[in-house]
Amino acid sequence: MASSSRFHFPVHAVSNDRVKLIPLNLDRHLDTFFRLSVSHPELYAHMPLGPFNSLAELKAEFLDRSTSHILSFSNPESFAFAVIDKTRPASPEDPEGELAGTVSFIRTSPVNLCTEIGFILILPPYQRSHVATNTVGLALKYAFETPENGGLGLRRIHWQASAANPASAKLAEKMGEKGKIGNGKEPPAGTDSNDLWRDTFSFTLAWDQWGSGGKENAERIMMK
Repeated sequence: MASSSRFHFPVHAVSNDRVKLIPLNLDRHLDTFFRLSVSHPELYAHMPLGPFNSLAELKAEFLDRSTSHILSFSNPESFAFAVIDKTRPASPEDPEGELAGTVSFIRTSPVNLCTEIGFILILPPYQRSHVATNTVGLALKYAFETPENGGLGLRRIHWQASAANPASAKLAEKMGEKGKIGNGKEPPAGTDSNDLWRDTFSFTLAWDQWGSGGKENAERIMMK
């Protein structure tokens, strides 16, 4: 099932010679994503949803009819991409490589011309490689590029990371996101394990920062 997204902007695939972001196709991509993630519940440790016990349960998140659900195709503020590692051989998921994870634009505003990079999940076989930095770099370039040049023409890109997830905060800072806010403390003693309370680091990158060195920094990081 191809994405029937109601996203505020038209979307297409974007890529470089190492990674490709393409609209998530539930039939083509989700089975492999579930198979490679089901034995790694830690992937969802800092997420507001998951882990998922079945493929049907995971698929239901995208098919939820709520216009406010963070992953739903019915939510015009969100769009999910499959991440393809083009340095790997062709696969049933993509002729140019292997499925390496997912990433989404969330909380997107066509009025304020902003979005947030969220629900970024790189599968274990592809972690600690070029995949994460190239995924984020491609998302940034696509978001900031003008519509005339095939981009979305956005002006501000946000990123939020749990203070308990330093790897996410480090990746945001490496890719040029600015303005960390948060006290860096763990939830207070006695907090219910199911409580989503957390200290959150909030980052942002604006179009002027992108145009005055941010783009070059991202491209340099992507080449490593």
